Amino acid sequence: MNIYEVIRRPLITEKGVTKKEAERTLCFEVNAQANKTQIATAVEKLFQVKVEDVRTANMVGKLRRRGRYAGYRPDWKKAYVRLKAGQKVPEFAEV
Repeated sequence: MNIYEVIRRPLITEKGVTKKEAERTLCFEVNAQANKTQIATAVEKLFQVKVEDVRTANMVGKLRRRGRYAGYRPDWKKAYVRLKAGQKVPEFAEV
């Protein structure tokens, strides 16, 4: 997997922006098969920063209905990446 297959997109939510400003933590949607070391190296190469810690969470797809038809959204994986002290936080989420 290359770095663009590991990291799918940044998650720009209110919680993610707050963590980014307060705790130097970035939030990404990542490939479900990616492990923590692959995520850390992808973020380091993509943003030229040093990673301190990676936490991951598997998110279960929610039930969605359209009239009488029901289905589930796909499962996906979320990663919280904390940068080392002194590293500049990349600005991809401008409010």
